[in-house]
Amino acid sequence: MAGANDLKKLAQKLSSDGPYKYLSTPRRVRGLLNAKFAFDTINAYHVWEHPNYPQFYVPVSSFTSDATLTKTSSVEGTKEAVHFGKLSVGSRSTDRVLIFNNAPLKNLVKIDFKEIDQWFEEDVPIFVHPKDPFKRIDILNSTRQVKVALDGVTLAESANPLFLLETSLHTRYYLPPTSVMWEYLIDSTTETYCPYKGRANYYNVVVHGKEYRDLVWYYRYPTSESAPIAGHLCFYNEKVDISIDGIQERK
Repeated sequence: MAGANDLKKLAQKLSSDGPYKYLSTPRRVRGLLNAKFAFDTINAYHVWEHPNYPQFYVPVSSFTSDATLTKTSSVEGTKEAVHFGKLSVGSRSTDRVLIFNNAPLKNLVKIDFKEIDQWFEEDVPIFVHPKDPFKRIDILNSTRQVKVALDGVTLAESANPLFLLETSLHTRYYLPPTSVMWEYLIDSTTETYCPYKGRANYYNVVVHGKEYRDLVWYYRYPTSESAPIAGHLCFYNEKVDISIDGIQERK
């Protein structure tokens, strides 16, 4: 199958070694494809194909009457433990599908996350990949002085930042828009998505005639769990100089 080599390697790895970790979830998981729900289940699994974050695998029995799920061919090297599949809803279909026949993932289906128009946990849309139930975000008000500089130019300074702490990642400093030197910022067309924070927009920074792309991001309408950061700006720690109460942060 053209373009299926990554799925083939994943199937071979999972059939021989098993997933890094897997866990049933009580969340209701649904997937919208071609304006119809292709599956609807309260028996999904979080499956960590690698240590970084999980994917949702859904039971074969969870597919709706609007969807057609078919096995196509056995994945070479899995001894019939995994099949490629095809999921169709009306005129739309995807073959970025794996169907598992043996434990521990028996009767579970992996659909490439990007192939579904919209995933839902309960009634909440999710983006990029499912949230890891073992990770969390804390957003803390602080009165520590945060200063952001680049090539000797101060870009922002605030005594009332928000510290965003996300499990296993750098602390990010979200600063009020009134604390930023706007003359150095220009709009970027870049947009990215985070499963924990929502859709981010960006600014480029111009210092001494040199443009640094996408050095600043912000969320106009973050997810409810990250609502306090709405409208605040965050500078890319690893690419600027940040000092906290006069002590420069190590990159």
